[in-house]
Amino acid sequence: MLRVPVETDPDPTDPTPIDFDDGLRSRLAANLEAHDRRALPLDGRRHAAVALVIVDSDAERDDVEPVPEGAIDMSGVPGGAVGAAGRRLDGRMVGVAGGASFLICRRPIGMRRHAGQWALPGGRLDPGEVPLDGALRELEEELGLRLGAYDVIGWLDDYATRSGFVISPVVLWGGGDPALEPDPDEVFAAYRIGLHALRDSSPRLIEIPESTRPVLQVPLGGDLIHAPTGAILFQFREVALLGRPGQRVDHVEEPVFAWR
Repeated sequence: MLRVPVETDPDPTDPTPIDFDDGLRSRLAANLEAHDRRALPLDGRRHAAVALVIVDSDAERDDVEPVPEGAIDMSGVPGGAVGAAGRRLDGRMVGVAGGASFLICRRPIGMRRHAGQWALPGGRLDPGEVPLDGALRELEEELGLRLGAYDVIGWLDDYATRSGFVISPVVLWGGGDPALEPDPDEVFAAYRIGLHALRDSSPRLIEIPESTRPVLQVPLGGDLIHAPTGAILFQFREVALLGRPGQRVDHVEEPVFAWR
């Protein structure tokens, strides 16, 4: 079951970044190893893989948002466009860079599916392709970042989507400051979000009339990250960052706009 934040959770007022070093890699790997990962059968669904890539970042240099203020319509967000401490959300990803970070992409507005949504690098597997090879291929195609099997830190649970995919998430060590070359056909912009921002977020569950399952929202910057990406990030937060093996996310719902 989803564990809601309690008083023993990280203090959201402490913005201290997490150091990007070998000790972090060892802690993440040990925490993921202690987690009994669940793999799902396809049962007629298509197989996809995503890469959760850990890199370093600079709080000033990497705090860049190409989307202008007021350009994003947040009216369709389940539960309203209000984040932590009553902050009005604007959909922009600002004030979250610094220290050890993960890479996340905003999809182009003109995409046929999931336009403008947040996603980890990844996509559908080619015929005969295994999840690791697919995640590495998609990472290189979308962000120009070439990694290998030696960069694997661990794996998170498979997640089944409303659109008919089973997503296998792999956690990768991306190096201190890798050069990124986003493919404009696949990525509007790539962001480095500090692990401290994910650690100090306050995930929440929102009921929707279209489903008996609650929608999971992970507040980051001026936006809310929803499942499936939000589910993967939440499990990474709980299992890898906070050392809470056994946290599952297979019962959380995606917002209706992601069902296509």
